[in-house]
Amino acid sequence: MIITDVIDKLSTKNKRIISRLISKVEEGNSESVEILKALFEKTGNAYRIGITGPPGAGKSTLTNQLTKLYRRQGKTVGIIAVDPTSPFTGGALLGDRVRMSEIGNDPGVFIRSMATRGSLGGLSKKSIDAADVLDAAGYDYIIFETVGVGQSELDIAQAADTTMVVLVPESGDSIQAMKAGLMEIADFFVLNKSDRPGADSAKLALETILMLRDHDAETWMPPIIQAVASENKAIDKIAEQIEKHKRFLQESGKFLENRKKNSAIRVKEIVEKALRDDVWSEERINQLQNKLSNIVKGEISPYKLAEEIVADYKNQ
Repeated sequence: MIITDVIDKLSTKNKRIISRLISKVEEGNSESVEILKALFEKTGNAYRIGITGPPGAGKSTLTNQLTKLYRRQGKTVGIIAVDPTSPFTGGALLGDRVRMSEIGNDPGVFIRSMATRGSLGGLSKKSIDAADVLDAAGYDYIIFETVGVGQSELDIAQAADTTMVVLVPESGDSIQAMKAGLMEIADFFVLNKSDRPGADSAKLALETILMLRDHDAETWMPPIIQAVASENKAIDKIAEQIEKHKRFLQESGKFLENRKKNSAIRVKEIVEKALRDDVWSEERINQLQNKLSNIVKGEISPYKLAEEIVADYKNQ
């Protein structure tokens, strides 16, 4: 595959070419790095939206309806549906693709299911690389739909420009116990399935918690939108809220500030992975394995062994 030739054809939004490139990127080898380096100059134009929340909140239905709204506006959408990694095959469970089959055949929509690959935040780092491919292909919006709420919600916040947290009325009793991380990453909340009992009390609980946050005139205060995605209710309000938040970011200067911060995190992660791969050669893995018994017997400290491994790496 001649990289430059394929990248030049990305703008045609040929789904086969895009799929091939994302598959190459997922491999994580030297060729994937060359692809990402070559297409990067074409990125930066797509607006990235994160949709997260507990299982069963209706994230896929909301994604489906929001995509249809954008398509009616003439916009193109790339969707990265991050599914739990299958414990049997290591691949993604394709539930989201099945649910979104309605829009899957639209030439202006590209859907890719990706496995979490053990990422605690529910968003594989390869998902961000895949988003670069979609960005370079010229999609107007890229939507990350993540698997529930993991140990680290920062993953989605570092990938998206605007993040919405989707909840349901049944979340009302547990909202008070919600982790601060989830509350902090939300640019706005969607209280989906709001035709169910308890919607008003769940909204009130959210509002109470949000009022406890530090904020001033220059701080974005996350609004709460009550919706019924299955009936296409309030999807237009959600789209309007995304645009409103986008304007806030651009006018306040936070848009570039956030992208710089997220780029710094991404570069550090790339460097750390490269160093980790370089350090843990087969010889050093053997060095570690051979001395584990010495650690257990108290004959050598973990810090001492670590120093020896680092010294060996520096002296290579």
